[in-house]
Amino acid sequence: MLDVRAGKLVAHPQIVVTGRAITSVGKSGDPVPDGAQVIDLGERTLVPGLMDMHTHLTDAIEGDWVNRPVHDTDADAALHGAHNARVTLLAGFTTVRDVGSSDWVDVSLMKSVESGEIDGPWIFPAGHAIGITGGHADTTGFAPGILERDPEHGIADGPDECVKAVRAQLKHGAKVIKCVATAGVLSFEPSVGAQQLSDAELKAIVDEATRHGVKVCAHAHGRDGILAAVKAGVASIEHGSVLDDTVIDEMLARGTFLVPTYYLQERIDMTKLPELVRHKAETIFGQKDASMKKAIARGVKIAFGTDAGVYPHGENAHEFACLVRLGMSPADALRSATLRAAELLGVDDRGEIAPGKLADLIAVSGDPLLDVRRLESVEWVMHGGRVVR
Repeated sequence: MLDVRAGKLVAHPQIVVTGRAITSVGKSGDPVPDGAQVIDLGERTLVPGLMDMHTHLTDAIEGDWVNRPVHDTDADAALHGAHNARVTLLAGFTTVRDVGSSDWVDVSLMKSVESGEIDGPWIFPAGHAIGITGGHADTTGFAPGILERDPEHGIADGPDECVKAVRAQLKHGAKVIKCVATAGVLSFEPSVGAQQLSDAELKAIVDEATRHGVKVCAHAHGRDGILAAVKAGVASIEHGSVLDDTVIDEMLARGTFLVPTYYLQERIDMTKLPELVRHKAETIFGQKDASMKKAIARGVKIAFGTDAGVYPHGENAHEFACLVRLGMSPADALRSATLRAAELLGVDDRGEIAPGKLADLIAVSGDPLLDVRRLESVEWVMHGGRVVR
């Protein structure tokens, strides 16, 4: 099994699971509890269930995705989400943060997983992402009066409306708050990285969420918006495409996480993007390599995240090879999806194979410390003590 804390393999382990939790970790040949079901996985490596800190379970860039907001309902989103949740779980990801969905569908998915009604990872939902009118979080490009949004649905202007937006997400079950600090790629404002939420709005969001004991993650591509979000006190920067030493200094001083979402730029089908969106993608992707390499080299805390939904769900593990290519060791890449992800979530009940932790386990052939691509072919999955693959 993989001891992610030590960064080494442990030979011939024997794990005892009772209910949803690991109760002991010993060696093969230790006494087996009376009446236990024994599962022998043979020559495979046990790994803690993986965690993805940036998913969109209800989304997919396929078909007429640009016009989907005016064609589909929340019922459509829920059905897509249930399917994608199962695909994600079978790929070895037993916990995810879902950072933005329509009308709290991600909250409903969370409840359905926890009740056992559907197979999927444990979900930390954000509800609606919070951003400005006409910004990356808004639904734009349609005639006036179509899908106009208010603070309850995440579109807020000024600190007071931002506070109201945070409260609305928490009221309806959000476990993390997502804000949109800068422009983005898959939206129709001309910029890709300009700051959108003001410094005062960002501070209002973080202060209000913090009062309720909830962390904030910030979508941010451009340098100025990233710096503003870090100074406001967000827990993590999502994407972080343009980083310089000043931004990294601030992240290191505050312990801010970076969630890189790198693989998507290799996998996204650019032919499915409208011309403006494609131009923005090409512009920002070209700046990301240097930023990621600098952040990794300087020791910024990295938490694994993929933006799955922008590319097909279930391919989440392809992010590992990208992180290694950008300068992370395989052990640190694995920690980003286990121990580091748990730290970002603020939980201590998962992320390693140890007594008292959730029985979220996966198995692969070979040694992922030698070849992280082994994680792209998960052969067995236990979720909360239940074998699902």
